[in-house]
Amino acid sequence: MYEELAKRLDSGVIIGVPISPSGIEILKELFPGEEAKIAVRLPMEHKTLAELKELFPDETGSLGGILDRMAKRGTVFTMQKPGRERVYSLLPVLVGFAETPYWAGKATDTTRNLAPLWLKYREEAFGEELARGTPAVRVIPVSESLKDESEILPFDIIKSKLDEASYLAVGHCPCRQIMRYNGKGCDHTLENCLHFGSMGRYIVEQGMAREITKEEALEILTQADEEGLVHVCDNLEGPTSTICNCCSCCCVFLQTKKHMGLQVLSSSSYVSQSDGDICAGCGTCVDRCPVDAIEVSDNDLAVVNGDLCIGCGVCAPTCPTEAIGLIQREGAKRPPDVSEFLALRYKA
Repeated sequence: MYEELAKRLDSGVIIGVPISPSGIEILKELFPGEEAKIAVRLPMEHKTLAELKELFPDETGSLGGILDRMAKRGTVFTMQKPGRERVYSLLPVLVGFAETPYWAGKATDTTRNLAPLWLKYREEAFGEELARGTPAVRVIPVSESLKDESEILPFDIIKSKLDEASYLAVGHCPCRQIMRYNGKGCDHTLENCLHFGSMGRYIVEQGMAREITKEEALEILTQADEEGLVHVCDNLEGPTSTICNCCSCCCVFLQTKKHMGLQVLSSSSYVSQSDGDICAGCGTCVDRCPVDAIEVSDNDLAVVNGDLCIGCGVCAPTCPTEAIGLIQREGAKRPPDVSEFLALRYKA
Protein backbone atom coordinates (compact mmCIF):
# COMPACT_ATOMS: atom_id res chain seq x y z
CA MET A 1 0.00 0.00 0.00
CA TYR A 2 2.83 2.42 0.80
CA GLU A 3 4.53 1.76 -2.52
CA GLU A 4 1.21 2.56 -4.18
CA LEU A 5 1.00 5.77 -2.13
CA ALA A 6 4.56 6.70 -3.12
CA LYS A 7 3.67 6.25 -6.78
CA ARG A 8 0.58 8.42 -6.24
CA LEU A 9 2.70 11.17 -4.66
CA ASP A 10 5.34 10.86 -7.37
CA SER A 11 2.99 11.35 -10.29
CA GLY A 12 2.15 14.72 -11.84
CA VAL A 13 3.69 16.87 -9.11
CA ILE A 14 6.51 19.43 -9.10
CA ILE A 15 8.58 17.47 -6.57
CA GLY A 16 7.78 13.78 -6.27
CA VAL A 17 8.38 10.88 -3.90
CA PRO A 18 10.58 8.29 -5.63
CA ILE A 19 10.42 4.88 -3.97
CA SER A 20 13.29 3.90 -1.67
CA PRO A 21 13.50 2.11 1.70
CA SER A 22 13.71 5.28 3.79
CA GLY A 23 11.02 6.96 1.67
CA ILE A 24 8.60 4.16 2.47
CA GLU A 25 9.42 4.46 6.19
CA ILE A 26 8.65 8.19 6.02
CA LEU A 27 5.24 7.47 4.53
CA LYS A 28 4.51 4.86 7.20
CA GLU A 29 5.26 7.43 9.90
CA LEU A 30 3.10 10.13 8.33
CA PHE A 31 0.20 8.04 6.98
CA PRO A 32 -0.80 5.47 9.61
CA GLY A 33 -3.43 2.80 8.90
CA GLU A 34 -6.67 4.08 7.47
CA GLU A 35 -5.12 7.44 6.62
CA ALA A 36 -2.83 5.74 4.08
CA LYS A 37 -5.84 4.03 2.52
CA ILE A 38 -7.55 7.40 2.15
CA ALA A 39 -4.42 9.11 0.82
CA VAL A 40 -3.95 6.58 -1.98
CA ARG A 41 -7.20 7.77 -3.57
CA LEU A 42 -7.42 11.34 -2.30
CA PRO A 43 -7.24 13.97 -5.09
CA MET A 44 -4.59 16.68 -5.09
CA GLU A 45 -7.24 19.05 -6.42
CA HIS A 46 -9.47 20.81 -3.89
CA LYS A 47 -12.71 18.88 -3.24
CA THR A 48 -15.58 19.45 -0.82
CA LEU A 49 -16.49 16.79 1.72
CA ALA A 50 -19.64 15.98 -0.24
CA GLU A 51 -17.59 15.41 -3.40
CA LEU A 52 -15.12 13.22 -1.54
CA LYS A 53 -17.84 11.09 0.03
CA GLU A 54 -18.74 9.96 -3.48
CA LEU A 55 -15.15 8.68 -3.86
CA PHE A 56 -15.19 6.97 -0.45
CA PRO A 57 -18.68 5.43 -0.03
CA ASP A 58 -17.49 3.07 2.70
CA GLU A 59 -16.21 5.91 4.91
CA THR A 60 -18.98 8.49 4.49
CA GLY A 61 -19.73 8.63 8.22
CA SER A 62 -16.13 8.99 9.37
CA LEU A 63 -14.49 10.69 6.39
CA GLY A 64 -14.74 14.23 7.72
CA GLY A 65 -13.05 13.28 10.96
CA ILE A 66 -10.27 11.38 9.18
CA LEU A 67 -9.58 14.30 6.85
CA ASP A 68 -9.48 16.78 9.73
CA ARG A 69 -7.06 14.50 11.57
CA MET A 70 -4.85 14.28 8.48
CA ALA A 71 -4.98 18.07 8.13
CA LYS A 72 -3.84 18.45 11.72
CA ARG A 73 -1.06 15.91 11.10
CA GLY A 74 0.02 17.85 8.02
CA THR A 75 -0.69 15.44 5.18
CA VAL A 76 -3.94 17.02 3.92
CA PHE A 77 -4.45 20.66 2.95
CA THR A 78 -7.76 22.27 3.88
CA MET A 79 -9.27 25.73 3.65
CA GLN A 80 -12.64 27.42 3.74
CA LYS A 81 -13.28 30.71 1.98
CA PRO A 82 -16.09 32.98 3.26
CA GLY A 83 -19.45 31.81 1.99
CA ARG A 84 -18.08 28.58 0.54
CA GLU A 85 -17.74 24.98 1.66
CA ARG A 86 -14.52 23.72 3.17
CA VAL A 87 -12.29 21.90 0.70
CA TYR A 88 -9.58 19.27 1.12
CA SER A 89 -6.67 18.00 -0.97
CA LEU A 90 -3.67 15.71 -0.56
CA LEU A 91 -0.50 17.66 0.22
CA PRO A 92 2.65 17.04 -1.85
CA VAL A 93 6.05 16.49 -0.27
CA LEU A 94 7.26 20.10 -0.84
CA VAL A 95 5.86 22.53 0.13
CA GLY A 96 3.99 20.01 2.23
CA PHE A 97 4.39 17.01 4.49
CA ALA A 98 8.20 17.16 4.56
CA GLU A 99 7.82 20.38 6.55
CA THR A 100 4.45 20.32 8.32
CA PRO A 101 5.59 18.26 11.36
CA TYR A 102 8.37 20.80 12.02
CA TRP A 103 6.82 24.22 11.42
CA ALA A 104 5.37 24.41 14.95
CA GLY A 105 8.87 23.97 16.39
CA LYS A 106 7.74 21.33 18.89
CA ALA A 107 9.64 18.14 19.62
CA THR A 108 7.46 15.06 19.11
CA ASP A 109 7.98 11.36 18.46
CA THR A 110 7.17 12.06 14.81
CA THR A 111 9.75 14.83 14.40
CA ARG A 112 12.41 12.68 16.07
CA ASN A 113 11.58 9.55 14.08
CA LEU A 114 11.50 11.36 10.74
CA ALA A 115 14.76 13.29 11.15
CA PRO A 116 17.25 10.48 10.36
CA LEU A 117 14.97 9.12 7.65
CA TRP A 118 14.99 12.43 5.73
CA LEU A 119 18.80 12.45 5.65
CA LYS A 120 18.87 8.86 4.39
CA TYR A 121 16.16 9.59 1.85
CA ARG A 122 18.14 12.50 0.40
CA GLU A 123 21.06 10.16 -0.28
CA GLU A 124 18.90 7.32 -1.60
CA ALA A 125 16.56 9.18 -3.92
CA PHE A 126 15.30 12.59 -2.84
CA GLY A 127 18.42 14.57 -3.77
CA GLU A 128 18.15 13.36 -7.35
CA GLU A 129 14.45 14.21 -7.36
CA LEU A 130 15.18 17.78 -6.26
CA ALA A 131 17.64 18.07 -9.17
CA ARG A 132 15.18 16.83 -11.80
CA GLY A 133 14.55 19.35 -14.56
CA THR A 134 14.69 23.04 -13.72
CA PRO A 135 15.17 23.83 -10.01
CA ALA A 136 12.00 24.37 -7.99
CA VAL A 137 13.53 27.19 -5.95
CA ARG A 138 15.84 30.13 -6.55
CA VAL A 139 17.97 32.56 -4.59
CA ILE A 140 16.79 36.11 -3.88
CA PRO A 141 19.67 38.55 -3.31
CA VAL A 142 20.10 40.80 -0.30
CA SER A 143 19.24 44.02 -2.14
CA GLU A 144 21.49 46.16 0.08
CA SER A 145 24.47 44.11 -1.15
CA LEU A 146 24.20 45.37 -4.75
CA LYS A 147 27.00 47.72 -5.75
CA ASP A 148 24.44 49.66 -7.78
CA GLU A 149 20.97 49.20 -6.28
CA SER A 150 19.43 50.65 -9.44
CA GLU A 151 20.40 47.39 -11.15
CA ILE A 152 18.07 45.24 -9.05
CA LEU A 153 15.48 43.59 -11.27
CA PRO A 154 11.77 43.92 -10.43
CA PHE A 155 11.28 40.22 -9.68
CA ASP A 156 14.13 40.33 -7.13
CA ILE A 157 12.78 43.11 -4.89
CA ILE A 158 11.95 41.22 -1.73
CA LYS A 159 9.87 44.01 -0.18
CA SER A 160 7.51 44.01 -3.16
CA LYS A 161 6.94 40.30 -2.63
CA LEU A 162 5.64 41.07 0.85
CA ASP A 163 3.39 43.81 -0.58
CA GLU A 164 1.86 41.24 -2.96
CA ALA A 165 1.13 38.72 -0.20
CA SER A 166 -2.50 38.41 0.89
CA TYR A 167 -1.58 36.75 4.19
CA LEU A 168 1.75 36.32 5.99
CA ALA A 169 2.77 33.57 8.41
CA VAL A 170 5.99 32.34 9.98
CA GLY A 171 6.95 28.85 11.11
CA HIS A 172 10.10 27.18 12.38
CA CYS A 173 12.75 25.99 9.92
CA PRO A 174 12.35 22.23 9.28
CA CYS A 175 15.89 21.77 7.95
CA ARG A 176 17.63 23.14 11.05
CA GLN A 177 15.41 21.04 13.31
CA ILE A 178 16.11 17.87 11.32
CA MET A 179 19.85 18.45 11.60
CA ARG A 180 19.60 19.16 15.33
CA TYR A 181 17.73 15.90 15.91
CA ASN A 182 20.61 14.20 14.11
CA GLY A 183 23.15 15.80 16.44
CA LYS A 184 24.35 18.27 13.81
CA GLY A 185 23.36 21.70 12.65
CA CYS A 186 23.85 25.21 13.98
CA ASP A 187 22.54 27.88 16.32
CA HIS A 188 20.85 30.05 13.70
CA THR A 189 17.37 31.40 14.40
CA LEU A 190 14.63 28.82 13.91
CA GLU A 191 11.45 30.86 13.48
CA ASN A 192 12.03 32.39 10.05
CA CYS A 193 10.25 30.14 7.52
CA LEU A 194 7.82 32.53 5.76
CA HIS A 195 4.64 31.42 3.97
CA PHE A 196 2.03 33.52 2.25
CA GLY A 197 -1.52 33.23 0.98
CA SER A 198 -3.54 30.04 1.35
CA MET A 199 -0.64 27.93 2.65
CA GLY A 200 0.03 30.54 5.31
CA ARG A 201 -3.62 30.47 6.39
CA TYR A 202 -3.63 26.67 6.48
CA ILE A 203 -0.58 26.31 8.71
CA VAL A 204 -1.84 28.98 11.11
CA GLU A 205 -5.26 27.32 11.28
CA GLN A 206 -3.63 23.97 12.08
CA GLY A 207 -1.43 25.44 14.82
CA MET A 208 1.83 25.04 12.87
CA ALA A 209 2.67 28.74 12.54
CA ARG A 210 1.58 32.21 13.54
CA GLU A 211 0.23 35.10 11.52
CA ILE A 212 2.57 38.09 11.19
CA THR A 213 2.48 41.60 9.75
CA LYS A 214 4.56 42.89 6.86
CA GLU A 215 6.68 44.82 9.39
CA GLU A 216 7.38 41.63 11.34
CA ALA A 217 8.32 39.83 8.13
CA LEU A 218 10.80 42.60 7.28
CA GLU A 219 12.31 42.29 10.76
CA ILE A 220 12.72 38.54 10.25
CA LEU A 221 14.41 39.10 6.89
CA THR A 222 16.71 41.76 8.37
CA GLN A 223 17.73 39.36 11.14
CA ALA A 224 18.36 36.67 8.52
CA ASP A 225 20.64 39.08 6.64
CA GLU A 226 22.62 39.74 9.82
CA GLU A 227 23.00 36.01 10.42
CA GLY A 228 24.21 35.41 6.87
CA LEU A 229 21.22 33.32 5.83
CA VAL A 230 20.25 32.88 2.17
CA HIS A 231 16.79 33.97 1.00
CA VAL A 232 15.23 31.25 -1.17
CA CYS A 233 11.82 31.41 -2.87
CA ASP A 234 9.76 29.68 -5.57
CA ASN A 235 11.48 29.65 -8.94
CA LEU A 236 8.53 31.35 -10.62
CA GLU A 237 7.71 34.79 -11.94
CA GLY A 238 4.83 36.40 -10.09
CA PRO A 239 3.58 36.29 -6.48
CA THR A 240 5.71 34.30 -4.06
CA SER A 241 4.24 31.68 -1.73
CA THR A 242 7.33 30.93 0.37
CA ILE A 243 10.56 32.58 1.46
CA CYS A 244 12.99 30.36 3.33
CA ASN A 245 16.03 31.75 5.14
CA CYS A 246 18.65 29.06 4.66
CA CYS A 247 22.01 28.13 6.14
CA SER A 248 24.53 26.00 4.27
CA CYS A 249 24.94 23.60 7.20
CA CYS A 250 21.30 22.48 7.29
CA CYS A 251 19.27 23.53 4.22
CA VAL A 252 18.25 20.54 2.10
CA PHE A 253 18.89 22.53 -1.08
CA LEU A 254 22.29 23.98 -0.12
CA GLN A 255 23.41 20.70 1.45
CA THR A 256 22.41 18.72 -1.62
CA LYS A 257 24.22 21.20 -3.88
CA LYS A 258 27.42 21.22 -1.80
CA HIS A 259 27.74 17.56 -0.87
CA MET A 260 26.06 15.77 -3.77
CA GLY A 261 27.03 18.22 -6.52
CA LEU A 262 23.44 18.46 -7.77
CA GLN A 263 21.84 21.58 -9.25
CA VAL A 264 18.81 21.92 -7.00
CA LEU A 265 18.40 25.70 -6.83
CA SER A 266 18.73 28.50 -9.34
CA SER A 267 21.25 31.24 -8.64
CA SER A 268 20.05 34.81 -8.51
CA SER A 269 20.59 37.20 -11.41
CA TYR A 270 23.72 38.55 -9.73
CA VAL A 271 27.27 37.51 -8.88
CA SER A 272 29.67 38.79 -6.22
CA GLN A 273 32.61 40.95 -7.24
CA SER A 274 35.48 42.10 -5.04
CA ASP A 275 37.32 45.41 -5.50
CA GLY A 276 41.01 44.62 -5.08
CA ASP A 277 41.89 48.28 -4.55
CA ILE A 278 40.10 48.43 -1.20
CA CYS A 279 39.90 44.74 -0.14
CA ALA A 280 41.63 44.18 3.21
CA GLY A 281 41.96 40.43 2.73
CA CYS A 282 40.36 39.81 6.14
CA GLY A 283 38.43 36.74 5.01
CA THR A 284 35.08 37.79 6.50
CA CYS A 285 33.37 37.18 3.16
CA VAL A 286 35.00 33.73 2.96
CA ASP A 287 33.46 32.79 6.30
CA ARG A 288 30.05 34.09 5.27
CA CYS A 289 29.85 32.46 1.83
CA PRO A 290 27.42 29.50 1.98
CA VAL A 291 28.84 27.72 -1.08
CA ASP A 292 32.60 28.21 -0.65
CA ALA A 293 32.77 30.47 -3.71
CA ILE A 294 35.28 32.94 -2.21
CA GLU A 295 38.87 32.52 -1.12
CA VAL A 296 41.70 34.86 -0.09
CA SER A 297 44.53 34.75 -2.60
CA ASP A 298 48.26 34.79 -1.94
CA ASN A 299 48.07 38.55 -2.48
CA ASP A 300 45.66 38.83 0.47
CA LEU A 301 42.70 39.70 -1.75
CA ALA A 302 39.24 38.13 -1.85
CA VAL A 303 38.67 36.25 -5.12
CA VAL A 304 35.18 35.15 -6.20
CA ASN A 305 34.55 32.02 -8.26
CA GLY A 306 31.63 33.20 -10.39
CA ASP A 307 30.73 29.66 -11.42
CA LEU A 308 30.14 28.68 -7.78
CA CYS A 309 28.62 31.95 -6.58
CA ILE A 310 24.82 31.75 -6.18
CA GLY A 311 24.37 35.53 -5.95
CA CYS A 312 22.87 35.62 -2.47
CA GLY A 313 24.88 38.65 -1.35
CA VAL A 314 25.40 37.54 2.26
CA CYS A 315 29.13 38.22 1.78
CA ALA A 316 28.61 41.99 1.50
CA PRO A 317 26.89 43.38 4.63
CA THR A 318 29.78 42.63 7.00
CA CYS A 319 32.69 43.59 4.72
CA PRO A 320 34.62 46.18 6.77
CA THR A 321 35.85 48.08 3.68
CA GLU A 322 32.73 47.55 1.53
CA ALA A 323 34.98 45.95 -1.08
CA ILE A 324 32.61 43.18 -2.09
CA GLY A 325 29.10 43.35 -3.50
CA LEU A 326 26.78 42.07 -6.18
CA ILE A 327 26.73 43.03 -9.84
CA GLN A 328 24.26 41.83 -12.44
CA ARG A 329 25.27 38.46 -13.86
CA GLU A 330 25.95 38.31 -17.59
CA GLY A 331 23.01 36.75 -19.42
CA ALA A 332 20.67 37.13 -16.41
CA LYS A 333 17.16 35.91 -17.13
CA ARG A 334 13.84 36.41 -15.42
CA PRO A 335 12.35 33.40 -13.62
CA PRO A 336 10.08 31.22 -15.78
CA ASP A 337 6.34 31.76 -15.72
CA VAL A 338 4.10 28.90 -14.63
CA SER A 339 3.72 27.28 -18.04
CA GLU A 340 7.46 27.54 -18.79
CA PHE A 341 8.34 26.17 -15.36
CA LEU A 342 6.02 23.18 -15.65
CA ALA A 343 7.29 22.37 -19.13
CA LEU A 344 10.90 22.46 -17.94
CA ARG A 345 10.16 20.50 -14.77
CA TYR A 346 8.04 17.76 -16.29
CA LYS A 347 10.09 17.10 -19.40
CA ALA A 348 12.73 15.57 -17.10
